[in-house]
Amino acid sequence: MSMQQYIEQTLQQGLEPTWLSVTNESHMHRSSGPDAESHFKVVVVSALFDGERLLARHRRVNTLLAQALQSGVHALALHTYTPEEWAKIGTAPASPTCAGGGH
Repeated sequence: MSMQQYIEQTLQQGLEPTWLSVTNESHMHRSSGPDAESHFKVVVVSALFDGERLLARHRRVNTLLAQALQSGVHALALHTYTPEEWAKIGTAPASPTCAGGGH
């Protein structure tokens, strides 16, 4: 199982999201090779986030993905929303260009 698949499966089971997108952005970073799985953008919409502040949402995701973070995932760009928030915006922000230089 790839790291991307692991992240997707773990978040599906742990958050029961109404929307989940996991994008491998490792190719955008100079330190990553062509098959790297070190940098990911995660957009997750879950009712479990209702009433939680942003920091609590990120802690929840990081706790679920603790094993991945200890096994080679260098960075997670987290975009966490409640269904109500997602209905208002409908899209996550674009990822910035890596300061270290990418392809």
